[in-house]
Amino acid sequence: MRIARYTTGDDPTYGLVDGAGEKIAQISGDPLYTKIELTGVTTTVEQVRLLAPVIPRSKIIGIGRNYAEHAAELGNEVPKQPLMFLIPNTAVVGPGDPVVMPPQSQRVDYEGELAVVIGRLCKDVSPDEARTAIFGYTCANDVTARDLQKPDGQWARAKGFDTFCPLGPWIETDLDPGAQRVRTRVAGETVQDGTTADLIFDIPTLISYASHAFTLLPGDVILTGTPEGVGPVEPGQRVEVEVSDIGVLDNIFVRHDDE
Repeated sequence: MRIARYTTGDDPTYGLVDGAGEKIAQISGDPLYTKIELTGVTTTVEQVRLLAPVIPRSKIIGIGRNYAEHAAELGNEVPKQPLMFLIPNTAVVGPGDPVVMPPQSQRVDYEGELAVVIGRLCKDVSPDEARTAIFGYTCANDVTARDLQKPDGQWARAKGFDTFCPLGPWIETDLDPGAQRVRTRVAGETVQDGTTADLIFDIPTLISYASHAFTLLPGDVILTGTPEGVGPVEPGQRVEVEVSDIGVLDNIFVRHDDE
């Protein structure tokens, strides 16, 4: 089941997207908290503006260096346990929204990832228990001001600027998270092409580990890490993140004076 959050010019609403990614059947309420019921209203994806499929109620948890080849390309060792960082929910934007490159940074990088949306409150869960906490999955771009990341030491600023966490185009509730191809294209050229089969720490392990530090709430998002091939984006370039069984998240990157 694919769940989109969208607007036709009024307040945001939710809907179920068909397998072709063309039609949306509106549902009532917020599917994270209420039973999914169709309203009888249908439209097409082309007629609406897709929004970020979820706005985390409390937090986005990023996972660093969760692909061995990505750790190596930046000169880092593979972590012995999940490397977590927090991103504010003000960084979230949706498909088609611009990513604003801040004046503080001269190198802004893309990082295509599979993201996990948490569906229920969980704390101190085991990996097996963690599976029941998953609401679904979406595409993410963990945008990073690379030239600020290293000197800062911690990554809150480098990864937390407004617009630095695009999510979308919708939430897929039914897929195999260990068999997803993650590809990123910049200006139409493929720059990342990896598979979640290469994750160092799998998704149940990540949820369990995070839950032993933070209480996870419905709508929280965990970014699972990026494969090798990260690199800089130039103003005006469009970045597409594709996860094989979900779809494509695309955003254009701009400087303030380019808007």
